[in-house]
Amino acid sequence: MRSTGRALVTGGAGFIGSHLCERLLGEGIQVVCIDNLSTGRLENIAELTARRGFSFAEGDVEQPLGTSGPVDMVFHLASRASPVDYLTAPLETLRAGSVGTEHALEAAQAWGARFILASTSEVYGDPAEHPQRESYWGNVNPVGERSVYDEAKRYAEALTMAYRRSRGLNTAIARIFNTYGPRMRTDDGRIIPNFVKQALAGEPLTVYGSGLQTRTLCYVDDLVDGLLALARSSVAGPVNLGGTEERTVLQLATEIARAAGGEPPVIEHRRLPEDDPRRRRPDLTLAGELLGWRPRTALDDGLASTVAWFDRQRPVVAAQLAGKPAVHDLS
Repeated sequence: MRSTGRALVTGGAGFIGSHLCERLLGEGIQVVCIDNLSTGRLENIAELTARRGFSFAEGDVEQPLGTSGPVDMVFHLASRASPVDYLTAPLETLRAGSVGTEHALEAAQAWGARFILASTSEVYGDPAEHPQRESYWGNVNPVGERSVYDEAKRYAEALTMAYRRSRGLNTAIARIFNTYGPRMRTDDGRIIPNFVKQALAGEPLTVYGSGLQTRTLCYVDDLVDGLLALARSSVAGPVNLGGTEERTVLQLATEIARAAGGEPPVIEHRRLPEDDPRRRRPDLTLAGELLGWRPRTALDDGLASTVAWFDRQRPVVAAQLAGKPAVHDLS
């Protein structure tokens, strides 16, 4: 099929999806963005809607996808990704990973497009291998609370590979580790929004468990670089995309408090959620060898940018809570 320079992005009004849409447009690629706005926000794409080559359709991947013309790439990002969201909508999360993935695959098949699945490090569960290589099969509780997300993504990976093997579809799988940056929801419930919001308000920082569990963080611009490198390659994956600077949760609390200009944080410990991973860090050997990709943004720089963005949102959030119209700063 002839090249159109056009991409379909499901979940395109979400945190990562909106950054991906913006980058694609900046590189001269037309974008069809589909989102049901369950966790995505129109504010994330407000500046894109006036740009030539961008179109938005409010729709759910539980229904068959349609576009007004051919596409070269289908990026499937549609899914609730925060425990706050997927634990309150477990069936919808499972359907996004199952029937939603199949609809996105069918769209790619119809147009002869390359299909890129946004999978997750959660397929490794609470890993017994560290760092996690793509060959590791994981340690996932298939009936725990988090299983609705973990198993939805594992199924999505299996379905993607089945389409590749049985139908010859050109597919790729990205396993995305913790990513942060501007446009994260303030009520997202994950570690960065929680800590930043609390630090800016001068409140104690909430740490679940001992705080000695570790995470790595990848700035969203770097993550988008990795997704595009994968999309433009012939690599099937799965390929890990994430940060390499491993920190304990307590260390992150201190660094975020410092980035917010505050004193050393007061910590409030809460019960650790079920099946919360103790250690998480990607082995990026394949991403480096096959895609020439590694994250470039230093944690200090990324946190400074993220904190500054959250700080600019505080009047918006306050106005929303008060039920008043707000002037949105979309930078």
